[in-house]
Amino acid sequence: MHGTQPDKPVAPLRTSLIRAVLAAVVIVCGLCLRWYGFPLGLPAFVVKYGGSLLWATMVFLLVGVALPRLTRTQIAAIAVVIAGVVEFSRLVHTPWLDAFRLTTAGALLLGRIFSPWNLAAYAVGIAFGVWIDRLVQRRREE
Repeated sequence: MHGTQPDKPVAPLRTSLIRAVLAAVVIVCGLCLRWYGFPLGLPAFVVKYGGSLLWATMVFLLVGVALPRLTRTQIAAIAVVIAGVVEFSRLVHTPWLDAFRLTTAGALLLGRIFSPWNLAAYAVGIAFGVWIDRLVQRRREE
């Protein structure tokens, strides 16, 4: 029909909304793991690195929310850079930054202590985000 709008402009908005919902679910899972993991008797390894994995998944999804027209590979690359910068920023110590890291928000967003193992957890978390995103897209196309 002449004069109708194509469906394509809606796709990035829909993709962003789906990713935002997924990110919210991942955030809730991550907070539950951090707050209730030890009381439930989960091993420290699972709580620590599971939280890091979910944090990186959240980063992947939020980059995808902000930049829905990028490919998953591009989103993953940006998420890897963000995760790396955040992890290596833990080697930088200034009074205001260390004070922020001591807050709950600072600990959850930036962490406190550098660990190369976090980089591995972030890689797995970003791969998990790519997998979830691909899975959801396939379900939408069915």
